[in-house]
Amino acid sequence: MAPARIIAHRGARSLAPENTLAAARAAWQVGAHAWETDVQITRDGVPVLFHDQDLLRCTDAESRFTDLTSEDRCPYQLSAFSSEELKTLDAGSWFEAADPFATIRNKQVAPRVLAGFGNEKIPTLEQGLDLTRSLDWQINLELKDYGTDPRLFCTVDITLAEIADSRILPHQVILSSFNHAWLDRVRQQRPDIAVQALVGTSRADMARFQPGTFEVYNLDADLVDPDSVTRLVQQGFQVNLFTVNDPVVAARFVTAGAGGIITDFPQFFWFH
Repeated sequence: MAPARIIAHRGARSLAPENTLAAARAAWQVGAHAWETDVQITRDGVPVLFHDQDLLRCTDAESRFTDLTSEDRCPYQLSAFSSEELKTLDAGSWFEAADPFATIRNKQVAPRVLAGFGNEKIPTLEQGLDLTRSLDWQINLELKDYGTDPRLFCTVDITLAEIADSRILPHQVILSSFNHAWLDRVRQQRPDIAVQALVGTSRADMARFQPGTFEVYNLDADLVDPDSVTRLVQQGFQVNLFTVNDPVVAARFVTAGAGGIITDFPQFFWFH
């Protein structure tokens, strides 16, 4: 079986609160080749690392911001808040209460580690890039398109500006998105930065999929089979699969030619 890259989905989110610096460090410690995270833009134009469109699941925003009256700040949509407001939020304590992957119950997270999660904040993109650079590692930034950009290509342009201002090397950054026009913008502005086209929001989306001008496609593993991966690889494309948490399933895709496995459990993968 050819070696495959193991990419930690939102960091090692089975071991730490997703998309926090703690999750990134946990992924690096268990040997992931890179970490994947999500970029959104705050009301005042600061790129931060957060997946959901709203703040409810992964922060204490509902109890912190109790005086919301403006409709554009409800239901706690991230893009309606400033970066200073987001800094006040606890983005880690929810993990212990939710135990989303039963890793706490199964004693895979040490109590001393768990105790520190209450100090986790929503990271800025700058912090994520700095951590990645300091670890001599790689980051895959998924540009989230929730239809909230105030102008065309806002998320792309702000993200590229932050990357340019950082001291990270181009090969340490990958940009991915379901919005392929955004990735075209990246290729025009920064041809030295790799892009990966995400595909697979639904079975209908997958049925319509025809590989085009991108070299790398990241496909939903629940909507594709190993034979389809082999066909794409034989056509000269590189394929990564998300989100694969079973090493047996991952091995089938790697045998079929997949070059990367995006997983919530990088600690379970030893074939890399």
